[in-house]
Amino acid sequence: MAAMTTFHAFLGCSLDGYIAGPHGELDWLTVFDNTGFDTFFASMDALAMGRKSYDTMRRSAPDYYRGTPIHVLSTSLPAGRHQDMGRSRVTVHPDLRSLRSALSETGANRAYADGGRTVQTFLTAGLLSDLTITRVPVLLGEGIPLFGRTPGPLRAELVESTTTAEGAVQSVYRFPVS
Repeated sequence: MAAMTTFHAFLGCSLDGYIAGPHGELDWLTVFDNTGFDTFFASMDALAMGRKSYDTMRRSAPDYYRGTPIHVLSTSLPAGRHQDMGRSRVTVHPDLRSLRSALSETGANRAYADGGRTVQTFLTAGLLSDLTITRVPVLLGEGIPLFGRTPGPLRAELVESTTTAEGAVQSVYRFPVS
């Protein structure tokens, strides 16, 4: 029987709720310690990301995902196998259904949902199991927001919240999964 993949996210954001600057800048965030990310990432079997995150990471840090298979959600790239990104195998899917089917076929139990729009997609589809947010003490004033529109209120359960030595607050939320 094929595995049922669960989806998990780990995001950093500014105090005013942005995950990147107005032009995708992350320098304000990368100066903070990514407390817990390595442990979180080590528990993932695959990665699901959107086209924008894929393009950004391919340009800036192609081996960041350390060989973990990458599954890209995109309606503008041709579906199927693409050139590896660093040591990671890349497969493009036109929709959530084909992505979930492929992950299930490969036996992936846990997948990292990466990128703001992708996390939003999984949230609104009722597929995101949990979300770790590290809110850093920086105000950007504008940028790419952590969350966009939702079809209605989405209730989350706070699992834990901690403060880092740098003054960031990291919270883990659990969502009911459809």
